[in-house]
Amino acid sequence: MPSKPAPIKKAAKKEPEKKEETAPEPAPEPAAEPAPVEEAPAEAAPAEGEAPAEGEAPAEAPAPEPKPPTPPPPPKEPTSAPVDLFVEDKNDNSVTIIWSQPETIGDSGLDGYVIEVCKDGTEDWKAVNEDLQKSSRYVIKNQTTGDRLKIRVVAVNEGGRSPPVTLPEPVLVKEVADRPKVRLPRFLRQRYVAQVGEKVNLTVPFTGKPKPEVSWTKNGAALDPKRVNIRSTDRDSILFIRAAERDDSGVYEMCLKVEGFEDKASLTLQIVELPGPPASVKIVDTWGFNVALEWTAPKDNGNTEITGYTIQKADKKTGDWFTVLEHYHRLNATISDLIMGNTYKFRVFSENKCGMSESAAVSKEEAKILKTGIDYKPPDYKEHDFTEAPKFTTSLSDRATTVGYSTKLLCSVRGFPKPKIEWMKNQMIIGDDPKFRQICVQGICSLEIRKPGNFDGGVYSCRAKNDHGEAIISCKLDVKQPAVPDADKK
Repeated sequence: MPSKPAPIKKAAKKEPEKKEETAPEPAPEPAAEPAPVEEAPAEAAPAEGEAPAEGEAPAEAPAPEPKPPTPPPPPKEPTSAPVDLFVEDKNDNSVTIIWSQPETIGDSGLDGYVIEVCKDGTEDWKAVNEDLQKSSRYVIKNQTTGDRLKIRVVAVNEGGRSPPVTLPEPVLVKEVADRPKVRLPRFLRQRYVAQVGEKVNLTVPFTGKPKPEVSWTKNGAALDPKRVNIRSTDRDSILFIRAAERDDSGVYEMCLKVEGFEDKASLTLQIVELPGPPASVKIVDTWGFNVALEWTAPKDNGNTEITGYTIQKADKKTGDWFTVLEHYHRLNATISDLIMGNTYKFRVFSENKCGMSESAAVSKEEAKILKTGIDYKPPDYKEHDFTEAPKFTTSLSDRATTVGYSTKLLCSVRGFPKPKIEWMKNQMIIGDDPKFRQICVQGICSLEIRKPGNFDGGVYSCRAKNDHGEAIISCKLDVKQPAVPDADKK
C-alpha cells in the first residue's frame, strides 16, 4: 500500500515545526544543511511557506513597519486664578479671608495657595504663609492696627504660579464695629423676686464688637461693691448677690458702649420676706352664735403685697386655737357656728407670697355667746370651784417590746387648771430627747419610744402637776432581743 508512507513522512516534518513553536532553539534537521548564518532566516521562510501549502495557518506574521518617534509631552501649565476672594472677618491685629478654587485646574492638579500682602501705596508684595495653604481660608495674623493692606492669592502647582486674584480695595486692619445689643432673658423682663437671705445670680448675655464697655447702676446711682458683684466677659455680664437683703431691691440698669454706640436694658429686683402681723383686731358685734371682727393691715408687708389673712378662735376654757378662715382677703369677717355659753378670743395672721406672719394680732375683748330668746335671770348661787389637783384616770401598763420596734405608753389625766405633764425614765426627766415623742391632747398622754435599744428598758413614769398638786404613775418596759433562728435548722 503506497499511500500510507507519505503521511508518515509529512508527520515527521511537522514535529520539528511544533518544537520550533514551543522552543526558541532551531530543529536539528534544518541546522545540518550548509548555509551561511545570515541566510538561515531566508531558508526558514520557505520551510514556513510549506505549511500553507499543506492548508495550515502561518506560524508568524510579516515583520511590522517601524513606528514614528514618540512626541515629547506637552508642557505643564498653571491653573487659572482663584475666584471669589473676600474678607470674612477682621480685628485689630488680624484679617480673615476666604476664596474659591480656580475654575480651570488642568492635568497638573493644585498643590496649594500663596497669600501675599503689601501696604497700600506700595508694590512690595510679601508672602505671609511659609508653607502652601491647602484650604480656601486663611487668617493673616500679627498685623498693625490702622494699616491698610492689599491682599492677593495665587494658586500653585507643578506648572508654576497662577494669575493672582486681588481684593478690589485695601483692607483697614481694625475691629469691625458691631452695634451693642443687650439680650435680656425673658424671665428678667418681668419683676424678679427673691427672698431675704437667698443667693441672687443673674446672667445677661449681649453682643457687640469690639468688646463692649459694660456698666451697671441701681436706681440711677452706682452700685455698692460690698453688696453687689459684677463679672463681665466677651458675651455676658453676671450680677451676683451672695445673701440678698431688702435694701437690694430696686431697678438695675445695664449699659453697653462701643465706639459711640450704646444700648441699655433694665431689670427690677424685689427682695421679700414674711410680713408683720395686722396692726390691730377688734370685736365689732356679737349676736346669736356669731361674732363680727375687724382688723387693720400690717405695717410691714414684707416688701410685697398681702395675699390674705388667717383667722383663729380659742375657747377660754381650753385655750386651744383653731383655724376658722384661711387665705381670707378682706379686713373684716363674720365668725359663725360658735357654741352657746362659751367665751371666745380671736387672733389674725397676715399672709404674703413668702408665707404666714410669725406672730398674730390678738383681740383684747372677749365674745361670750349667750342664749337668745329666753329671759332668764339665774339665781345667785355661789360659783362652783372647778379647780382640782391632777388625777390619772387611766394608769400605765407594763409593756414588753423587741429591740428595733417602736412602742407607746398611754395614760389619761384630768385636773384644772390644765396640768403640766412630764415623762421620766428611771426617775430622770426625759425632756426634749429626740428618741422620745411626747403628746398630750385633751388629757390623753402618750410617750412613743422610737426603735428602742438594749438600754431603753426600765421604769417609765408620767408626772402631772398644777397649782393644786401633782400625781405620778409608773410602769415597767422590758426590751427583748429579737428571736434568732437556729443556724442548724435550715
